[in-house]
Amino acid sequence: MRDQTMTTAVAMRTAATVRLDFELLQRGCLYLAIFNVVFAPFAPDPLAYGGGAFVPFLLMRIIGRPAMPKAIVFFLLWQWAQIFARAIQSVLDGESMGASIDGADVLYAYWYSLASLIALALAFRLVLGNLRSPTSAEYQAHERWRPPDLVTVYFAAIAASVVFTILGRSVGGLDQPFQAAAQVKVVALFLLCTYVFTTGRGRGALIAVIAVEILVGFTGFLADFRAVFIYVAVAALAARVKWTGATTVAALAWLVVLLTLALFWTSVKFEYREYVTGSEDSQAIKVPLDQRMAYLGDRMLNIGDTKWGETSYVLLTRFAYVDIFGQVIGVDRGTHEPIMARQWKDALAHVFQPRFLFPNKPVLSDSDVFVRLARSDPMEQIRAGTSISVGYMAENYVDLGFPGMLGGMFGIGLLLALVVRYFMTRPLPWMLKEAIVMGLAFNTAGTGMEVSLPKILGATVMFFLVWSLMAKFALPIAMRWLDRRAGVS
Repeated sequence: MRDQTMTTAVAMRTAATVRLDFELLQRGCLYLAIFNVVFAPFAPDPLAYGGGAFVPFLLMRIIGRPAMPKAIVFFLLWQWAQIFARAIQSVLDGESMGASIDGADVLYAYWYSLASLIALALAFRLVLGNLRSPTSAEYQAHERWRPPDLVTVYFAAIAASVVFTILGRSVGGLDQPFQAAAQVKVVALFLLCTYVFTTGRGRGALIAVIAVEILVGFTGFLADFRAVFIYVAVAALAARVKWTGATTVAALAWLVVLLTLALFWTSVKFEYREYVTGSEDSQAIKVPLDQRMAYLGDRMLNIGDTKWGETSYVLLTRFAYVDIFGQVIGVDRGTHEPIMARQWKDALAHVFQPRFLFPNKPVLSDSDVFVRLARSDPMEQIRAGTSISVGYMAENYVDLGFPGMLGGMFGIGLLLALVVRYFMTRPLPWMLKEAIVMGLAFNTAGTGMEVSLPKILGATVMFFLVWSLMAKFALPIAMRWLDRRAGVS
C-alpha cells in the first residue's frame, strides 16, 4: 500500500511538470491569438490583424507531433513574424495596409503569405507526422559525452566553418556546397546547447560560447549575432526544458537582450558599413578587426544617444517583408511575365546544372530579378536597409498566381520534409539529428521570406548531398573520438 502511494505521488509530480514542448507552444500561441483578437477591432485592418495573430496556433496544431524536428518551428514562425510585423506596422502608422503606396496589393500579399505558410506546414505534417518517437536511450544518447570535449568539437567546427566559407568565396561554382558544409558550426553549437539543457552540466562553457558567438557576429558586414539566439531557443525546445517561473524570466531576459542588440545594430549599421567598406555600394570590408571593434565599442558607450522610438520603427519596417511582395503583385497584374514559369525554370536549372559542370551557365542575380519583377531600383532598397530579393513566395506567385502558388509552396515543403525525414531516420543520436535539421533550416531560410526561389531549392538539395556524406563518413569519426574521450566502449 505504501509503495502504491509513493508511486502515485511520483506520477502526480511527473504529470505536474510543465516542459517546453509542442503542447506548451500551442497553449502560448492560443493565448497570443486571443489577446490580439481582442485588440484587433482597434487595428486599421481588424480581420488581417486578428487572422494573422491566429496563424501560429494553427501552424503548431498542424505540425505538433512528438517526433517533429523542432527546427521546423523556427522555419515557420520566423517567416510568420516577418508577415505579421506588417500588421503591427499598420497599427503604428495608423492606416490600413491597403492605404500604402502599393495599395490593396499589400493586403493580398499578406494573406497569400500566410496561406503559403499553412501549405508548407501541411507538407511537413504529411511527410514527418508519422516519424517514430525516440526511445529514452536514443533521446539521451548524446549525454554520454563530456562537456569539455563538446566545446573542443565546437571550436574545431568554427575553424572548419571558416575554411569552408573562404573556399566557397574563392572557388567559383562551389559556393553552395561549401556553404552547406559550413553549417557544421551550427550543428556543433546546437548539440552543445541540448547537452547542457538535458544534463545541467557545462553551463559555464555554454555561456562562454554564446558570448563568443555574439562578439563574432558583430565583426562582419551583416552582423549575424541573432543566429545564436535562435539556436539556443530551438535547442531548449528540442531538449524539452522544464518550464518554471525562473525559465520564464530567463526567456524574457533572452528576448530583451536580443531586441536590445538588434536595436543597437539598427542604429549604427548604415554608418558602420560605410566605415568598414569606405562605400555605400560595397560589401568588401577594408578596415582591420581591431578598428571595427573599437568603432562598435565607442558607439556602445554612447548607446544612451540612441533614438529608441525611431530605431524601433526602422527595425520593424526592415523586418516586415510584405510590401515588396505587394509591389510584385501590382507589377505582375500590369505586365505579366512573358515566359511561362520562368522563375521555376531558372530555379530548377540553377539546381540541376551545377556551375562546375556547366561553367557557361548564366549567373542568377537577385538584383536583376528584383528589377524585372518589382520594377524598382534595387540600390534604393539597399540604401533603405532592405534586401534586394523579392523572395521565394513572390517569385512563386509570378509563375503560378493564386491559389496556384500554394501548390508550389506545398512542393517546396515536400522537398524540405523529405530531406528532413532522411536525416531523422539515420542511426545517429537523436539530438545530433535535431542539430542537423537545425543546420538545414538555417541554411535554407535563415533570412526567412527574403530567400530567393533558386537559393531555397539549391540550398536544400546541396545540403542533402553534402550532409548525407558527412553523416556517413565525418560524423562517425567525431562520435568515436567523443566516445573514446568519455571512456565509452
